[in-house]
Amino acid sequence: MPIAFLFPGQGSQAVGMGKGLAATFAVARAVFDEVDAALGDKLSAIMWEGPADRVTLTENAQPALVAVSLAAMRVLEAEAGIDLKRDAAFVAGHSVGEYSALVAAGALQLGEAAALVRRRGRYMQEAVPVGVGAMAALFGLDLPAVQSVCERAAEGQVVSPANLNSPGQIVIAGNREAVERALVLAKEAGARRAILLQVSAPFHCALMMPAEERLSADLERCSFQNLKCPLVTNVDAEPIRTGAETRTALKRQVSRPVRWQESIQRLLDEGVRTFVEVGPGKVLLGLIRSIDKSVTMLNVEDEKSVENTFSALL
Repeated sequence: MPIAFLFPGQGSQAVGMGKGLAATFAVARAVFDEVDAALGDKLSAIMWEGPADRVTLTENAQPALVAVSLAAMRVLEAEAGIDLKRDAAFVAGHSVGEYSALVAAGALQLGEAAALVRRRGRYMQEAVPVGVGAMAALFGLDLPAVQSVCERAAEGQVVSPANLNSPGQIVIAGNREAVERALVLAKEAGARRAILLQVSAPFHCALMMPAEERLSADLERCSFQNLKCPLVTNVDAEPIRTGAETRTALKRQVSRPVRWQESIQRLLDEGVRTFVEVGPGKVLLGLIRSIDKSVTMLNVEDEKSVENTFSALL
């Protein structure tokens, strides 16, 4: 039974995430200690004690999500005997979750990944002054309709599809004024809902090119290994297996849309019938449910879900 392990991205963070895992499992506690050491601060204390605005700060949220996802993965490996090389058909991650997936698949070391995504978050935040960019979620329009809305709303500014999440759920990003114009046009085009998102930067659009250039230099200095199991990338929705492909995919990912619906469809086409979301929340499972309700969906984020997933995978 082919299994895909999925890793969530920004938006799934919450104060207290991972605290129970660290208290219960030594392998999880070791992950948080390693991330704290790599970053030179007590990110774990911020995650578990808050305040919420510090947890949601992009340069904290991104390494925090990697830490919690890898802590959950290590618990699954230790308690359920999961071996990605043997048991996983594929891995995939949504935006920064792709880094979690790559650590799990052995392409990148945990400490190096934590430091990378902290810089990634900082670069993305610094690429666009606060208030200049925005993101919005459009519900009930297909991709051609959303592209048409963005083209008409641009008026010389940037606005484009950023997260192609599921049928009828597409997130757009760009200059705030252009995004606000797109909201009006989307409603006129028949969108069920069109709402601004509470984010600190317009991720996965052309405004992120300065961040992409800065991160590319960092990625060139990193050592990437070949993967234990293939990863279906955000940027192409195609499987990759080598360290060289990994570096290229991560570079291109910053300013280009997350093709999540296509990635899940690719996994389905490859015969995957069981999806395990590893990390805080169940956002990715919710997106899968709108694509194919017939598959088995499991998650690992706390002690109870570890037990449930362990039982289901036996």
